[in-house]
This record gives sequence, structure tokens and C-alpha cells, in this order.
Amino acid sequence: MIIDKISVELGAQSSQIQAAVNLLDEGATVPFIARYRKELTQGLDDTQLRKLEQRLSYLRELEDRRAVILKSINEQGKLAPELADKIKSAENKTDLEDLYLPYKPRRRTKGQIAIEAGLAPLANTLLNDASADPDTLAQNYIDAEKGIADTKAALDGAKFILMEQFAENASVLQQVRQYLQQHAHVGSKVIAGMEKQGEKFSDYFDYSEKLTAVPSHRALAIFRGRNEGVLLVGLDAEPANPDSKGQVCEDIIKQVLGLQSASINVQSSARDKWLHTVIQWTWRVKINQYMETELFAKLRESAETEAINVFAKNLNDLLMAAPAGPKVTMGLDPGLRTGVKTAVLDATGKVLATTTIFPHQPQNQWDKSARTLANLCKQHKVELISIGNGTGSRETDKLVSEMMKANADLGLQKLIVSEAGASVYSASELASNELPGMDVSLRGAVSIARRLQDPLAELVKIEPKAIGVGQYQHDVNQSQLALSLDKVIEDCVNAVGVDLNTASPALLAHVSGLNKTLANNIVHYRDNNGAFSDRKSLKKVERLGPKAFEQAAGFLRVMNGSNPLDKSAVHPEAYQVVETIVAKVGVAMNDILGNKDVLSNMNAQEFVTEDFGLPTIKDILSELDKPGRDPRPEFKTAKFNDAVETMKDLEIGMVLEGVVSNVANFGAFVDIGVHQDGLVHISAITDKFIKDPREVVKTGDIVKVKVTEVDVNRKRISLTMRLNDEVGTSSARAPSGERNNGRGDKRKGGTDKPHANANKNRNNQAQKAPANAMMGNAFADAFAKAKK
Repeated sequence: MIIDKISVELGAQSSQIQAAVNLLDEGATVPFIARYRKELTQGLDDTQLRKLEQRLSYLRELEDRRAVILKSINEQGKLAPELADKIKSAENKTDLEDLYLPYKPRRRTKGQIAIEAGLAPLANTLLNDASADPDTLAQNYIDAEKGIADTKAALDGAKFILMEQFAENASVLQQVRQYLQQHAHVGSKVIAGMEKQGEKFSDYFDYSEKLTAVPSHRALAIFRGRNEGVLLVGLDAEPANPDSKGQVCEDIIKQVLGLQSASINVQSSARDKWLHTVIQWTWRVKINQYMETELFAKLRESAETEAINVFAKNLNDLLMAAPAGPKVTMGLDPGLRTGVKTAVLDATGKVLATTTIFPHQPQNQWDKSARTLANLCKQHKVELISIGNGTGSRETDKLVSEMMKANADLGLQKLIVSEAGASVYSASELASNELPGMDVSLRGAVSIARRLQDPLAELVKIEPKAIGVGQYQHDVNQSQLALSLDKVIEDCVNAVGVDLNTASPALLAHVSGLNKTLANNIVHYRDNNGAFSDRKSLKKVERLGPKAFEQAAGFLRVMNGSNPLDKSAVHPEAYQVVETIVAKVGVAMNDILGNKDVLSNMNAQEFVTEDFGLPTIKDILSELDKPGRDPRPEFKTAKFNDAVETMKDLEIGMVLEGVVSNVANFGAFVDIGVHQDGLVHISAITDKFIKDPREVVKTGDIVKVKVTEVDVNRKRISLTMRLNDEVGTSSARAPSGERNNGRGDKRKGGTDKPHANANKNRNNQAQKAPANAMMGNAFADAFAKAKK
């Protein structure tokens, strides 16, 4: 059943899904399956496999929950065949819990107490007999010993019984839920007295938007405002009819229960008026609150999922950014009063020298600092200079520029890189092990240099949340965020491959089949026995068994080892295929690698065997053509305008080159070299309509932007990538709230208000509605109290 369901969802054959599930259950990783088990899965790629893995987990949890519910109801002796069939056919957790609700063990309720007092017959009669008179019937149930002092107490008990019965009816819940999902609005209002303290949420002081239209970043901003005690947030069932108090939902309840006759007017019978009141209470006291809690939970879950996806995509782009490669690199961690921490690394990332210079105030050792940098560059033949983008970066960049100009013969190249997370790494246990005895302040300079040489190898050492490419990352489920980001890192690391003899434990731990323990064991073996000469030597590592070797070997590279195939992505299990190919063409193993003339004439079909199908043979030939090919793009750099160092240097209409530092749902943040990223709103990224900024840009892209607005006091810069736009057009301006929270919550704020001209599908009119027009039911009353 699970296999068939996933098969339909992914548009794949059941045999493909079953094969992938079997491999996952055996402990195979997604990267391994995607690359080395194509015959079994008939070509499922890593994206499909990740979706399969996620759905498999959800559906298995659903089946486990289904079994628990069936057992619970059966033990109560209430599992009728019809109910069992409904439970067995429920397709999601929500429907399953709706069916279980009436049978769920819980504390004694008012309805249960009323049933124990013998009021169930009264409730049933009033429900089924339209001619019954409530007061007359209730007199028969007065019993002081049972706590029923008068007719009012009896009718209240009957009311509680029916309220619970109605509110636990699965069909009622499904119909009301369906209506609310399609028509309800989310609204928020500032709590009286919190206007100044909650100013960052001012865009939501009087806000309403259709539930289905609320994007992730606004949902998380609203919930954050509620959690901080600034906003009162509620669900409005009928925003177009503020006086209805949810009449439409009451009508739905009547219709589902077959009680359309229950109404309230001068002709109504006493029973109908009483039953109408019961339905009102059912909606306002029971279902409304239940649905608001549930739908808000779903909205938050959806928003968190989207925010996690945003973070995951940005992290992927950052990790897969082009490496500068094995070049001697100087890392500079800028600082003003504390000085510029300096480290020189060789092409493998080994530290050659460290020092601290003090070119800025108050020491002002400008000339001395320039000479120190020049001497280090000459002594160690530095090729690249990596400058962190923190405080003092542009001043330090100016120093380096002058030094380079005075030493043009050195052929130096400089870049400003993100130093996000460098301080976290510096103080970590991993940094202490990698750089023992080195001052914490200097470790940051080492990290800044290494992340230019190879961003993937360095950034995996830092907790992803510290890298700062998320959207409301601190508001989402932290375990789900960590799991998602770990999968991104795993995919990136294995897509690139890892040098077995130089990789850090942090990098090795993300290789398919390995973990922290095995990674540390590999490094320990390497330290004690020297560099690995081939992949087979991995089997000598403590606790690295056949399964781990199978999963990991293809992703680990041994450069200049005894077997030339060990530097490629060809798996050791397929070396025999290569040997067959070599024997057929009559060339040495070393000579076939990269030999396009020979390989281009190969017929892959000739080498297909029972164990190795055509997809694997094609992959092997492709890998032989370009052994160990790095899938990351070519290394390029952005050139900042030397005349622009701070926000005060910016001018409206100025066109600059910058680097995309982060991408959120509402736009892209671009580093233009002034210590404050500018925002290109989604509406200003391109001339055509786009739903997601990533359709055009991704983290790390080099782009040209035009300055459209500068607010020095609030540290806000608006940019446009539509360079032909006239400055000041609304399409190039970003709504103020959406500037605040693109970079992992580093900035204060979080009020991503929709803008009237930013996106045509935003409901601006609803945002301006008065509070009571936005809010229905008890929510409007609560707002009125909040205003007093």
C-alpha cells in the first residue's frame, strides 16, 4: 500500500520504489543509491529519492498510528466494522485523528459527567424529536442527589452531551475544516500598550490576509509577534460579514447533522431554539477554538517547512560555490581596535604563518601593516588574499589595495568573503583540535582563508545555523531544520567527493556510510600510518566494516595513489569493468584516464554484464573521461566599487556589482561592500513575474544592481536588478518590513509586510479593514477588550 502510494506521487513504477525502499532499509544512503544503484532503481535521482525517503517516513508513522488507534478502540469494545473501514482508509494523520477523537481517552468532561448523571436520554430526545418541549422534558430529570437541581441544570447537561457529540463528529470537522481552509482569513491586532515596544511588528498591528495566501515569512513574523506578547492573532471565518459570528460554520454543522430545521425566529419551536443554541455553542466554544488551533498549527508547520527549504537551498548554493582551489592564501579577519588577524596558508590549507596588524584607529600603523602584509606575501608566495566582510573590512580592503598597487609584481588577487560563523568555528572543539595552541582570534583568519580555497570543506565545520543564510531560522522546528541541513551537506559533500588524505574529520563525517566515530578513526589511522596509498587500505581502519566501505569508497579520493582509479568516482566494485575496457583497447590504465579520443569511440553496450547495467557503464566511461571532475562552477569574483566603502557613499541610481549573500521568499540580499546588504525585492529581480527569487538568482551569484533607496539611519538599502528602471518607481522599492530578516535573523525586525505594488496577488484591501471587519466570533470581542 505504501509502495503504491509513493509510486503514484512520484510518477514512478512500483518496482523502482520497492527497490529504493529495500536499499534504504538495508542502510544505504541516498547519494550511494542515486550514483551506484541505478540499475536497481531504474534511474531514480537524488531529488526523487529524498522525496521518497520523506514520504516513506510519514506513511510508516501513519500506519503505526493507525494500528495504535485500531487497537485502542477495539479494546474499548467500540470498533464497529464501518468505523474500522474508515480508519483503515484514512489517508492522512488529520483524518485519522478526527475519527479517533470520540474514542480518545481523556479527563472527564462535562458531557461525560452529564451522561453519568443519566441525562443522555434527555439529550437524545431533544435531538431527535422536533415536537419535544425542553422545559417540560427537563423536569423529569431533576435529581438533587445527582447534582441536577433544576431544569436549567438538566438542559445544560444535555447541551454539553450534544456539544461534545457534534464537535467530535468526523464529517462535521472535515466539512468545517474544508470551508475554513478555503475562505478564512488570518488577522492580527496589536495588544494595547505594546505599540512602542513592538514597533518592529507595526506592519501587523492591523492586518488581515486570506489563510491560503499567507506566505511563509509573514506567517512566521505574525507568530513571533504573538509569542513576544505584541500581537493578538486569530482566525476569522467570515471576513466579509463581520456581524455573522461564524453563521456559515453553524449552517455547515446543521447541514451535516441533518438539522436544517433548527433555526431561531418568532415561529421557531422551543426545541428548535434550544437546539440552535447548542449548535452556536458547539461552534463558538468547541469547534472554532479547535479549528483555529489546528489550522494555525498547519500554517506554522507549512511556514516552517518552507523556511527550512529556503535555508536548505541557500546552504546548498553556498556549499557548492566555486572553490579558488589549491593556492597559497592569506586570510584577514578585520578588526579596528583589536587589529586585523592575519594567517597564511599553503595550497593544502596548512598554516604557514600568523600575526596581527594594527592599521586602523587607535594604533594607526598603516604603513607598517602594509609592509608586514607585503613581506608575508613575498616570503610565502601568496596568490590570493581573503578578507572577511565584518567590521573594518572595507578599511582593510583599502589597505590591501594600496599594498597590492605598490607590489604589482606579486600578481596578487583579493576577495571579500563572508565571515559568518568564523567566530563560532574559532571557539569550537574542532578548531582546538585542528589548530592546537593557536590563539582563538587567529583561528578566524585561518577559516576565512580556507573558505576561499574550498568553501565546502571549511563550512561543514560550522553549525549550519551559524552561517546565516536562513529565513526565521530560530522560529522553526530545530530538529527538523538540523535534519534537513544535514541532508543538504551530505548531498553536497558526496556530489563533490572527498580527498581521503587531506579531509578533516568534519568533512569525512558527511561521506556516505561514515559517521563522526569512523571519520575520527580514519584521521587517527592516517596520523599513525601515513597517507592512504589506496582505497583498499580503508578496510584497515578500526570499526570500518564491509558495509561502510561499500557506501563510502566511491566518494573518497586517493590522489597520486597506487591505483589511478582511486582518484575517480568509479566504485571499487566496478574496477573489473575498467580492467575489461583497458584490455579491449590495449592501453595502460594511466593512459585511458582523460583519453577522450579512445573513450569517445567506446560502445557502452559491449561492456554490459549481469552485474553492471548500461547506466553504470555509461557513468564509468564518463568518469574515465573526466576523472574526479568537480561539479562546482568556475571560480569568479565580484569587483566592488573602490569609491564606495560605506552607506554614505551610495547614491541613488548608482550601478554596482555585488554578491548574492542570501535568498528569501520575498527577494535577494546582495553584498555590495558597505557592511550592510541591500535587498532586491522579488518584484525588482526581473521584468517577468516570478514566484520564487531562485528562479533567477541563488546565493553566491555575482550580479549587477542599481541603488533605488538608501536609509542610513535605519541601515536599509533598496536595490533593483532591473537596470533600465527609472529610479523611484514603485516596482523597484521594497516594503520596509521585508528588509529585516533575510540573513538568519541577524537584523532586528521580522515584519515582512506585503506591499501594494510589490506583487499583484497580494490582498492589500484586506489589510486596511478595521479590526472587527477582520475578526469573527470571539476574536473580535477579544480585540475590543485588548483595545480598552
